[in-house]
Parts: sequence; C-alpha cells; structure tokens
Amino acid sequence: MKLAVGSDERTHITDMVVDELNQRGHAVELFGPLRGKNESWSLVARQVAERVAQGDADEGILFCWTGTGVSIAANKVPGIRAALCHDAETARGARLWNRANVLCLSLRATSKAIAKEILDAWFATPLGTDPADVQCVEQVGEIERRYAGEGDKVNR
Repeated sequence: MKLAVGSDERTHITDMVVDELNQRGHAVELFGPLRGKNESWSLVARQVAERVAQGDADEGILFCWTGTGVSIAANKVPGIRAALCHDAETARGARLWNRANVLCLSLRATSKAIAKEILDAWFATPLGTDPADVQCVEQVGEIERRYAGEGDKVNR
C-alpha cells in the first residue's frame, strides 16, 4: 500500500511509525520535517490529504502535538475522512463506520506500544460496507459539496 505520512515535527513516535510502516512493506512518502522540511501542521496536513484525495496515495497518516489540528485541516480536503485515534478500538471503528482514509495521531499522547496497536487495528480493519454506514459517509460527501467554495461565508 502507498502511504503519505506527515508531521509538523520529527519525534521518536514518528520515526517508530515510519520504521514500522516500512517493515510492513508499505511504500511511504514523507512530508514536512519527516522529509527534512520545516513546515506547519496545516500545510503538511493539506499535502498528505491532497495526495490521498488525488489517488497518489492509498491512505495517509498525520501527526501533530494533539492530532486535532491535522485532523481538522485534512478534513477540509474533499473526499478525506481523517480520524484522530487515541487507541486501537477507535481506529477500528473509524475504518468500519466512517471509512476513514487518513489516520491522525497525537505526538503528545501516543506511546510506542499504543501506536503499534493502532496501526495493527487500522491495517487489519477493512473499510466498512454496512449500507447504513456507507449512506452516512455519502451524506458527509453531500455536506462537502453543499459548502464547497463557501468557506469564507461560513467562518465570518
């Protein structure tokens, strides 16, 4: 699987996750400080999300201090369903019920052991196919289309 992976800083957690992804045989494209560029969490999130949305990467993984910022920014890109996951069960649910395609992790709160458990759950869980869940994801797409180009009006 081809993965786009980015963070606003390089830490022991980002290094461990990138090593783990490589060991699992994934093709990994790095963004931000993970590839030696000093870039903000918002820019890194956009770059990773766009790679996934354009089909240049199958999925994405993002990090920032809380994980919240990158999840907010990534979810602004149409077609992205970024999920902030603090444990394996949340990662599993994000795949099954939300058909999440970008995993977001907190640099502050994610230990190496928890990160590995989250990756195990993420990659072991296929995107859900329950019709009710698929319909909900389609409704999210309708929301994206409804507000496309109206961001300036909504945030005033």
